[in-house]
Amino acid sequence: MSSPLQRTENRFRRRRNHIDVKTLSEVIANQGFPIALSILLIFRIDKFMQEIVVAQKERYRQVLENTKEIHNTITNFNQQNREYYSLRFSEVQKELAGIKVGLGPTG
Repeated sequence: MSSPLQRTENRFRRRRNHIDVKTLSEVIANQGFPIALSILLIFRIDKFMQEIVVAQKERYRQVLENTKEIHNTITNFNQQNREYYSLRFSEVQKELAGIKVGLGPTG
């Protein structure tokens, strides 16, 4: 026994590529609509997945950009701290060099 699609194809071939409205309606009703709906859903899911991928790439780029900014800020703070403590250390050395330490009897 043949399937409805095969019967429709056979009728289509016998009529030499002319298909009547009834046969066309049967094909759409039996085969076309579910297939068309499936294809539509596949395209919508694909579009949704592409949007997700684009959003993930954008978020990844933002995370990288923020990470670089944080790294630069930390590097700047470290540099400022080194400069500050280097300057402070120099000042303390100068102060200590000016102090004469006298050890003797206190009292």
